[in-house]
Amino acid sequence: MLIPLADVPRWYAERKPGDTIAVRHGAQGLTWEQLERGANRRAHAFAARGVKAGDFVAIGLPNSNAFYETSFAIWKLGATPTSLSHRLPRGEAAAILDILKPALVVGGEPDWNAPNSVPQDFVPEGASDEPLDRPVARYWKAMTSGGSTGRPKVILDHQPAVTDTAVAPPLQMQIGAALLNPGPLYHNAPFIVSHFALFAGGSVTGMTKFDAEEALRLIDRHRLEWINFVPTMMHRIWSLPEDVRNRYDVSSLKTVFHMAAPMPAWLKEKWIEWLGPEKIFELYGGTERQGRTVISGTEWLAHKGSVGKADPTACGLRIIGEDGNDVPQGETGEVYFMPADGVGTSYHYLGAAPKRRTDGWESIGDVGQLDADGYLYLGDRLTDMILRGGANIYPAEVEAAVVAHPDVHSSIVVGLPDPELGNRIHAIIEINPGVDAQAVVDSMPALLADLLSRNKHPESYEVSTVTLRDDSGKTRRTLLRDERLAWLKAGQEFRLRAKSGVKSSD
Repeated sequence: MLIPLADVPRWYAERKPGDTIAVRHGAQGLTWEQLERGANRRAHAFAARGVKAGDFVAIGLPNSNAFYETSFAIWKLGATPTSLSHRLPRGEAAAILDILKPALVVGGEPDWNAPNSVPQDFVPEGASDEPLDRPVARYWKAMTSGGSTGRPKVILDHQPAVTDTAVAPPLQMQIGAALLNPGPLYHNAPFIVSHFALFAGGSVTGMTKFDAEEALRLIDRHRLEWINFVPTMMHRIWSLPEDVRNRYDVSSLKTVFHMAAPMPAWLKEKWIEWLGPEKIFELYGGTERQGRTVISGTEWLAHKGSVGKADPTACGLRIIGEDGNDVPQGETGEVYFMPADGVGTSYHYLGAAPKRRTDGWESIGDVGQLDADGYLYLGDRLTDMILRGGANIYPAEVEAAVVAHPDVHSSIVVGLPDPELGNRIHAIIEINPGVDAQAVVDSMPALLADLLSRNKHPESYEVSTVTLRDDSGKTRRTLLRDERLAWLKAGQEFRLRAKSGVKSSD
């Protein structure tokens, strides 16, 4: 049955046992009835602050039960939610809010100076918990992105705020599935999949911050069935001691998706061996929904390294070269999508223009190639490629090899100026506590010899004292490179070199 998103909590409150938990974080859970009443109270309080149908409301809250009360409250007013990191610096938040012009900001930092806001710990004291009667929001969500330029934009999703309770959600998710959300809700995938689970009468067990062992404990304790990771999380889980990883029963898991960042092939193989290929899935696509590819673990074993095939009923996929023509099979070009319903049907931007050809096909900035069976293999974002000695080096490929080192948690690879080669490859790494950094770097050439051709080996390394990627696997590669360029200009030394590190273009 097709119902407004506003009515989802009440719909299930009337049809499920009264003690059924809809959302939980830590020891605190909300039943469907509690979610309904809490969302109603917030909706009445937001309406009193001027929010009306058609408005945007920015959510600057950490992962919490209150986040879901807020998102449903916004839909109950016929408005559209935009989720922002509650830790955004003032300048970045101001740039987004200037584009969005929200009627209200819920949470965020005090120095955002939003003209109409309520604090993170806002409680709608005295507000009614009765349902409201408002129109359905034209756009069910409006997520933000910095894109390759670093300038913010808002992506308005053209799906209205309705759902069909009789139809199973996408991405192998069953009606009533018990989902674990380990990622921050200000990113598109965690926001979508956790709400999809609720729209279909399932439950969401959320993590306020990702912890590898805690994720396994929650799967075991609550018999969770569906989860979406980023590769960084999967690497942290696999890096746990084997006895710790095997301490927990994860047999309840039916589906493990990963997306949002490149997946090292060796790590994917480990997860397939552990859980079985029928449980592992990967999605590639953008928030804009122009198109996507999906691949199961079983398919991946026959097409290693691929991110899957496009479903022709959902979208078209082309690989286009610099001359503007489709490249031959097996050759690399830019990846372009077209929604099945036509150009511009899935989204539009606030604050930016799409990278759209005159024939309507759109790119999100990645390069790739297709095999004979139509499976897509990605290179990297065009803006991230490193031109070294006339050859294109894809940072994601180098990063995947570097994190195969048992003492490396994460890696970001950037190109830095080199007078002979144009650019040299510089790897910023996070390593295990107490490990000798020079020893790790000195052991890299031997490790990488079996994984990368020599011209792709980093010429210099840097050990980071801060986390390189957030819980969604995202990083600001351009900012990291610009920071190091400034250090070089100032004569600041920040590099380590392997004793046998490669320096030439061979």
